[in-house]
Amino acid sequence: MAEEARLRHMVRQGRCDLLRAELAEAGPALSGKPSAKSGDTLLHHAARHGRLSAMTYLVEALGVEAEPLNSDYKRPLHEAASKGHRDCLLYLLAKGAQVDCLKKGDWTPLMMACTRKNLEVIKDLIEHGANPLLKNKDGWNSFHIASREGDPQVLGYLLSVSPDVWKTESKIKRTPLHTAAMHGCLQAVELLLERCQYEPDSRDSCGVTPFMDAIQHGHINVARLLLEKHQACSTAVDKLGAQPVHQAAVTAQDEAIRFLISDLAVDVNTRATAICLTALHYAAKEGHTATVLTLLSLGADLNAKDGKGRSALHMACAGQHGTCIQILLQAGLRDSFDSAGMLAQNLIKKGEVLQIFKDFAGVQ
Repeated sequence: MAEEARLRHMVRQGRCDLLRAELAEAGPALSGKPSAKSGDTLLHHAARHGRLSAMTYLVEALGVEAEPLNSDYKRPLHEAASKGHRDCLLYLLAKGAQVDCLKKGDWTPLMMACTRKNLEVIKDLIEHGANPLLKNKDGWNSFHIASREGDPQVLGYLLSVSPDVWKTESKIKRTPLHTAAMHGCLQAVELLLERCQYEPDSRDSCGVTPFMDAIQHGHINVARLLLEKHQACSTAVDKLGAQPVHQAAVTAQDEAIRFLISDLAVDVNTRATAICLTALHYAAKEGHTATVLTLLSLGADLNAKDGKGRSALHMACAGQHGTCIQILLQAGLRDSFDSAGMLAQNLIKKGEVLQIFKDFAGVQ
């Protein structure tokens, strides 16, 4: 084990001279031996760290196979593509490496390259026959993956070599536009809206639209663009009947909430149709104290009840969010004080939450 670790260190450091001497003494059999844990060979390490001299020595002098598999079925070509080592990638392709070989999860080297903003490596793979339309186990193709990174040059190139590459959905029906919006890739969203024909408010399997993705991750600039250029709906609902304002409350995106309510005139007290919760319910349930304060400042109804007669105070109690409970009580939420206090007593046998109610009752 110590000998193998020493060899791997030599490869990583690019010390081909030491590697030659070590293998001459220990025997070439070690050159292609996989690691017991990861299954990586020395060639995997050479490709990962961009050590072309070590790679050529292993393949040409010692006859190491150019496409060994590790425990995840990853090949050296995946490593070179992922890390952007163009010289190593071109060498492996010249030695006959399969350009669309699959690792675990059905990821190709092109998909791995698209996780980086390295256009030259992506071009090399395409020019050697890589197929950008192939999908991994989650239903993502290379364009989908590139949309997550948001480089408009990469996206533009993929569209130029495969004009229909944008017509794709993941297994849960998410489009590249969903992905770019979720990650706040403004330039990518601009390009997708200009060059692709996505339907406004296309929904994934949970009913989430690209606008919802932008809002619940706090990307207000992307949300504005979708409103202006794609006629997105600011009050569309997902499969639970939740609107963007509810989703923003769940993820504590206070500026997005202000944008929706102050700029777009969304009703702060609008309810998620399936379960009748307001944004204040959602924020209290999650224990987002700043968001609770934001919603209250924007006119949220303290006493709004859901379909089961529960207020935001009940939600805060169920989640044992002491600070939220204090804020709601101090803001004047009293009509559900008794029932919420009983809920707290049933849920909490000891500690802070029950004491909050006792203290509050004592000053009434």
